[in-house]
Amino acid sequence: MRRGRGYVAKDPDDARVVPCPCGESRRYFTREDGPTANVHITHIQDSRRHYHRKTAEFYLVIEGEGTLEVGGDEVPLRPGTSIFIEPGTPHRGWGDFRAVIIGVPALDPEDEYFDA
Repeated sequence: MRRGRGYVAKDPDDARVVPCPCGESRRYFTREDGPTANVHITHIQDSRRHYHRKTAEFYLVIEGEGTLEVGGDEVPLRPGTSIFIEPGTPHRGWGDFRAVIIGVPALDPEDEYFDA
């Protein structure tokens, strides 16, 4: 990782791989890097329905296919599909796909709520 005046640069090896409610996430930028946004690439096969009260999320599917249940609808996914999810909107994905997920502001781990 390299920090300079007004920037942070990371090599792919700097990104932590962690389990998450969506599957397995490679976390390039997190709240630890700054509060503006997070950037993750997440492999989703069968995630848990959840929502965030404060964070909006942008999904950009980069590989594979699946479905995203969002706001009560089912959206088919393939490479290039992009979705904006407003705070408070329940969502979950299934299939076998990878997506770049950008959270604004950066996700606070305490801001993740699960439907019963």
